[in-house]
Amino acid sequence: MNHPAAANACATPATYRGPRLATQSRRLLPGLAICALLATAGIALGEVGWLQTHGFSALTLAIVLGMLVGHTVYPRLAAASGPGVDFSKQRLLRAGVVLYGLRLTMQDIGHVGLAGVAVDALMLGSTFALACVAGTRWFGLDRKTAMLIGAGSSICGAAAVMATGPVVKARAEQVTVAVATVVVFGTLAIFLYPVLFDLSQEWHFIPGGTNGFGIYAGSTIHEVAQVVAAARSVGPEAADTAVIAKMVRVMMLAPFLILLSGWLARDASKRAGHDGAPAGSHKTRLAVPWFAFGFVGVVLVNSLHVLPSSVTGIATTLDTFLLAMAMAALGLSTHLGAIRKAGPLPLLLAAILFGWLVIGGALINRWVPALLG
Repeated sequence: MNHPAAANACATPATYRGPRLATQSRRLLPGLAICALLATAGIALGEVGWLQTHGFSALTLAIVLGMLVGHTVYPRLAAASGPGVDFSKQRLLRAGVVLYGLRLTMQDIGHVGLAGVAVDALMLGSTFALACVAGTRWFGLDRKTAMLIGAGSSICGAAAVMATGPVVKARAEQVTVAVATVVVFGTLAIFLYPVLFDLSQEWHFIPGGTNGFGIYAGSTIHEVAQVVAAARSVGPEAADTAVIAKMVRVMMLAPFLILLSGWLARDASKRAGHDGAPAGSHKTRLAVPWFAFGFVGVVLVNSLHVLPSSVTGIATTLDTFLLAMAMAALGLSTHLGAIRKAGPLPLLLAAILFGWLVIGGALINRWVPALLG
């Protein structure tokens, strides 16, 4: 005769896993629903002609909507919605970064050539290094905020800021401040770059005509949407080249995150060594951004052109939705008091980086192609 206690002892954890998962799912639903509604609204607004023309992407609009709701009705819903909002800005963000690779192929590198890749790499490295040095030494900003502003300015705007946040363990307010700087100066670039093109046509400081200017725009403007808006004002040929140059720059996000994670772990180990123990004796866990490897894998698969265009289209749409949900969650979690406390210094740092992107980018785009023939 089977004893009840024996039956319970033989029960596996899987016996209870179903109800537990169902309970967890129910806890996530309110927050996920709010983020999904805000993401849908952000994507719909992103289709408005005037907003498209001025480079306001669905991601930017989603975070703005999140902040509006976060400071009005959301506080009354936060207790029930918190788990789903946290899930959106963590798990859904990583899934969105992985699927972002469907927008890229290795063939994109061939379209801009070695010179285009070198220009992108130099702009990324120099801009991020300037952000770290100027942000922490000149303006006294905390290192995480400086890094986030540097990532957004040097790679691909809000998406880069969001992807870098988990690696540097940033707070929601720090991420939002960095995203705000991308919006301000990326929008300014939309109006400035057509003027720069006219000046270049007269003074020839950017070689290569419209193609050369397209690489310049793609290697120096923050957001993909802002690149498209600025380059379209120059012409379709410039827009095509600018988008390709920008996509190659976006492709550098994965190695950037991996290198940054390794550098932060090594730096933490050195700092721990200053406590009295020999340097290196404190083992610091490397926060490997595994989603970056997923991003690379998706790019490689997409480069083989084995996926039907219908599947790629659906997945790209899903990716935009996931990233918009993550941005909405970030907006809901952001407190304006913390942003006001940050003061004007983050904006000043972003202004210096923008100046480097415009002037230093012009110099690099002029010299690198000449040196590489």
